[in-house]
Amino acid sequence: MSTPAEEPAWKQRAVERSTQAAKRRAEQRVERFLDAAQAIMREKGTTDFTVQEVVDRSGQSLRSFYQHFDGKHELLLALFEDAMSKCADQLRIAAAEKSTPLERLKTAVQTLFDTSRPDPAAQRPLFPDFALRLLLSHPAELRVANAPLLALLTDLMTELKEAGLLRPDFEPRRVAAVTMQTVMFNAQSSGQAGAHPITADEIWNFCAKGLTLS
Repeated sequence: MSTPAEEPAWKQRAVERSTQAAKRRAEQRVERFLDAAQAIMREKGTTDFTVQEVVDRSGQSLRSFYQHFDGKHELLLALFEDAMSKCADQLRIAAAEKSTPLERLKTAVQTLFDTSRPDPAAQRPLFPDFALRLLLSHPAELRVANAPLLALLTDLMTELKEAGLLRPDFEPRRVAAVTMQTVMFNAQSSGQAGAHPITADEIWNFCAKGLTLS
């Protein structure tokens, strides 16, 4: 029995172009939903909005929304993952400007603290209320969202260990996770700390004296 002939190259190219065009259109629709949700959150200062508000703001249809998202939770998750990825990129760029492992880690920790503090005017929400809900109800989703940031801090901790500055009983990835949680939790609750909120310098001093030999 003869084997089926492969599809002609022209047909493969035509299908690939069609698929790529459809993918680009889908990505554009998704971005419009994300942009609409971000604009609403900046105006309200909260994640308390409806799917219909996002649909109306985006100028698209409800049917289109549910073609791309299961509901509001998945939309918020996409926004949160995107924010965490951009945060990790920002920290990596800032840390790269420093010349020593300790300075790079200090810059990353202090930048993460400042970035994570609630500040609607900064237009860079990290959704502390949504993150807390994820921690309680969807810890696996939170781990996925935090992965880029955890990877960056693990790299910086590994540099510290290779330089002989990390305590020998500390494993870089585990101490990176503890540091990330400590910094973000304290940053997100800093607005409730009364007249003397915790500062980025204080959080760094706390982390550094617990992590390093010096």
